[in-house]
Amino acid sequence: MGKLALITGASAGIGRATALKLAKDGYNIIVTGRRNDRLELLQAEIKSISNVNVFTAQFDIQQREAVTEFINFLNGEWRDIDVLVNNAGLALGNDAFQNGNLDDWDTMIDTNVKGMMYISKLVSQIMVKRGKGHIVNVTSTASTQVYKDGGIYCASKHAALALSKSMRIDLLPHGIKVSSVSPGAVDTEFSLVRFKGNQQKAESVYEGYTPLNADDIANLISFIVSQPDHVNINDIEVTCVAQANAYYFDKKSGS
Repeated sequence: MGKLALITGASAGIGRATALKLAKDGYNIIVTGRRNDRLELLQAEIKSISNVNVFTAQFDIQQREAVTEFINFLNGEWRDIDVLVNNAGLALGNDAFQNGNLDDWDTMIDTNVKGMMYISKLVSQIMVKRGKGHIVNVTSTASTQVYKDGGIYCASKHAALALSKSMRIDLLPHGIKVSSVSPGAVDTEFSLVRFKGNQQKAESVYEGYTPLNADDIANLISFIVSQPDHVNINDIEVTCVAQANAYYFDKKSGS
């Protein structure tokens, strides 16, 4: 069947853009997410721009049983996963630690950390048996820095980066590549989700400068997985020109 990539959180944003880009690169695609209608639209779009095979799977990566059932369901060449892109993740709320919402905290930890753990463990076992594979974890500038009112999100992304580094060590004897991509501000649904549908607040995050977009990160992931077999890009942090790190921006009024 040729090269195969599995992308989580593919119903929107970076995951969707990555699926489209890797399909253009010639990868057969497995896309997962919670919104089946969007996955089906993505499947149709991929089919319209390429001749690759596409498989969609609707489930919540927070649910360990659902992740296990999905991986066990894959058979034949659909199990021969060459690239896993762990993109599923989110931020919820923007509160000081003492005022944080415990349900929001659970959702962030369960998605950003545990969900990534669940699927990476199972896919890495497949890759070890095949003696090859590449895991790309989408983290954040928040994986190395913390900022006001973002404590639990930052903690979850610190954990995601630590997992990337530990996976790289443990999978080293098996020839499995592990990379992380840490984007700064990317204009996707991220802020709309963080502010729970408040469009005005979400749009204000990107006012006064030009942020990254989903295609920027998809192109970077494409570059990472296109390297020769003996080359691994370990960790990349990427921001727009107007962003220095997780909290310093140069915003221009009226721009």
